[in-house]
Amino acid sequence: MSLRSVHAVHPAERDDIRDLITRRPVPGRKVEQIDPFLFLNHHGPQVYRPNNQGLPFGPHPHRGFETVTFILEGELAHHDTGGHESIIRAGGVQWMTAGRGLVHSELSPDAFKRDGGPLEILQLWVNLPSNLKMVAPRYIGLQANEMPTVPAGDARVSLTAVSGHWFGATGPIQTLIDVQLAIVRIGAGASVTLPAPNSRNVFCYLVKGEVSINGDALAAFNLVEFAHDGDEVEIVASSDAVVLFGHAEPIGEPVVSHGPFVMNTQAEIHQAILDYQAGKMNGAG
Repeated sequence: MSLRSVHAVHPAERDDIRDLITRRPVPGRKVEQIDPFLFLNHHGPQVYRPNNQGLPFGPHPHRGFETVTFILEGELAHHDTGGHESIIRAGGVQWMTAGRGLVHSELSPDAFKRDGGPLEILQLWVNLPSNLKMVAPRYIGLQANEMPTVPAGDARVSLTAVSGHWFGATGPIQTLIDVQLAIVRIGAGASVTLPAPNSRNVFCYLVKGEVSINGDALAAFNLVEFAHDGDEVEIVASSDAVVLFGHAEPIGEPVVSHGPFVMNTQAEIHQAILDYQAGKMNGAG
C-alpha cells in the first residue's frame, strides 16, 4: 500500500448568503469538479440569535444529481414534492436523489428560529451519469444514531460511516454509483490512514482544525485534490479536526449546469427549465 500524493489544495472562497456564513471550495477558481463531486457549500460555523429568520433555502428545483447534506450543528427541516418531510438534528445526514426532478426546501424549524443556537451544515452535490439522471427521485434522512460511528485505528479517531464500507462498518445509505462517504473526527496528535483506491477520485475537505495530509500541512476550509499514484491517505492532526472524506469512480461525461440543474447537454438544461416551469417536477410521475 502506498500514499497518494497531494496534487493541489483548493481553498474555500467566502460567499455569504444573506446572514448565513458560506464558504465554497468547489467549484472554484482552479477546480470545476472532483468528478463525480460537483459542489460543496460549507455553511457556518456560527451562532444564530433568538428570533432569527433561519435558513434562506425556500422551495427550489433540482434535476440530474444528488444532494448530500451533513448537519454538524443545529437542525434542518426538509420538505419536497415527492412527499418527504423530516427534521434532521446535529450529527444527521440527508441524502436526496433529485433524478428527473424535485422541488424541495431546506429551512430552520420553528424552534430554532425562536431559540437560536449554533449552526454548521455541509451540502455536497454528487453527479449522476447520463443513464441515471432521470431516475425516480428519492430521499433518506438519518439522525446521528442511525449511522455507525467506529474507531479508525487510533482510539482518538472516530469515523461516522454514511455510505460504503469503513473499518468494518457499513454506511446505511445504498448509493446509485458506489459513492463512499464518511465524517472523520481526529483528536489532536492522533493520526488515521484512510483507504483511497487509485482508480477513484477522492473528496477530502477539512472542515475544522489543522492537519498534515501525506506530509503536507493544511488548515480548515481547504479541499485536497490527489494524484492517482497510491491507494491510501494519511491524516495527522495537530489540533482537533473534522474531515469530510469519500471516494467514487469518476463518471467522465460532459457536465452542463445551470443553477439547480446538472445535465449532459444544453438541450437537456433547456428541457429541465421548461419542465419546471410547466410544474412537472412534482416527484410523483
